[in-house]
Amino acid sequence: MRIDDQKRDKGLKVNRQIRAPEVRVISDDGSMLGIYTVPDAVRLAEEKGLDLIEISPNASPPTCKIMDFGKYKYEQKKKAHEARKNQTVIVIKEIQLRPRTDEHDLGVKLKHARRFLEEGDKVKFNLRYRGREMAHKDQGFDVLDKVVKSLEDLAIVEVPPKLEGRQAFVLVAPDPVKIKEIVKAREVAQKALSAEPAK
Repeated sequence: MRIDDQKRDKGLKVNRQIRAPEVRVISDDGSMLGIYTVPDAVRLAEEKGLDLIEISPNASPPTCKIMDFGKYKYEQKKKAHEARKNQTVIVIKEIQLRPRTDEHDLGVKLKHARRFLEEGDKVKFNLRYRGREMAHKDQGFDVLDKVVKSLEDLAIVEVPPKLEGRQAFVLVAPDPVKIKEIVKAREVAQKALSAEPAK
């Protein structure tokens, strides 16, 4: 069924919205019908109970196809949804540190960072200086260096330790090769455990 011309979306020109004097027309079955004036092409589409949709406005003359506009919109939406589904979303997880974060707390935070990296997320370590701690910036950089060293088996440094105002940070990203090796080793260990006979 034809849809009222006023309800068209702004992206595509349909039926009488097409302003070119002549258009190249493709039938609903995909065959080339030839070059028609817009009123004649619209009449052809209406006779079939379909719409004339301008699919290639920059061609000379513009190319139009006879098809059901509602069905076309639905297929475009489906394609866009599929494309979005296949996109990889990069997430940056943030972990807060202090220059005097003790070993146990640092160990817990590194454990979280490992999990994030294994899940494919990037990790940004923010280290905040308060008051007189700014006089001992090297302590903070020592903590960030320790973080980088302890994660080098599965991460690469994307932004090296850097100072911005009263905060230093480092950004690490998962190393795909190393992550794959870790996952494979874990699967092998899991298979070995499940293969052991019960005692």
